[in-house]
Amino acid sequence: MPLILQSLSPLSPADLDAIRPIADASAFTLRAANVAAADDCAPLTPALHKALDEACGPRGIDWAVVPAGRKLSDFRLVAMDMDSTLITIECIDEIADFCGLKAEVSAITEAAMRGEITDFNESLRRRVALLKGLDASVLDRVYAERLRLSPGAERMLQTVQALGMRTLLVSGGFVHFTDQLKPRLKLDFTRANTLEIVDGKLTGQVVGEIVNADVKARTVRGVCEQIGADVSQAIVMGDGSNDLKMMAVAGLSVAFRAKPVVRAQASVAFNHVGLDGLLNLFPH
Repeated sequence: MPLILQSLSPLSPADLDAIRPIADASAFTLRAANVAAADDCAPLTPALHKALDEACGPRGIDWAVVPAGRKLSDFRLVAMDMDSTLITIECIDEIADFCGLKAEVSAITEAAMRGEITDFNESLRRRVALLKGLDASVLDRVYAERLRLSPGAERMLQTVQALGMRTLLVSGGFVHFTDQLKPRLKLDFTRANTLEIVDGKLTGQVVGEIVNADVKARTVRGVCEQIGADVSQAIVMGDGSNDLKMMAVAGLSVAFRAKPVVRAQASVAFNHVGLDGLLNLFPH
């Protein structure tokens, strides 16, 4: 199976020479200054996974063993988490900053993402409850002042859309942000939580079904069915434990700057490169 190496900086011959025998590969071919491929990597075992992590991580290199013969255009859907995946922030933490509670909310967010709090619904309710009474205009300020796309996001999306792939943003965050990102990035589908607002103030409540791990997985399956694709034709990108179930149903899962529990279960981990690292895994 092909082994792909990629980095933000050019790959050095010394790095390639160090990694090649670990993977029992005959040679690497440079696809770009920062992307190299070997077509004959040894079968991926837990031991090889660990060895590649240990060799590549300190060098700032991301590695991936991918199915032979696949093209990016063989996939039909790219589904993404929003907070800390498509965008660089956790929106709820930034909202909480406006009422002086960022530390408290962030602590719950981090514990939930690491999988230490297993009831996502309860963790979200606890965090949203702390926002009660906050002026809803803060949501617009977070979007305008703090929300930034993750590196490579626009290039990745533009390329997969040009290939005819559909895009889904499915988030345990909030529709206030997904609704604005949808037209901006020409996304096909979005799903997120709705914050209740009464008289211009947040009530501290979430309206309707909470988008948890099960809902995320169900949404990916539903969109695949809607577009006439098999779930094996879906690529799912995420960073926290709430993404694991939707990543598990996909044909390819990408852990992006992710928590260890997610990196351990994903097909591919991008710890250094941007979201457009996806484009280097397969021929288009």
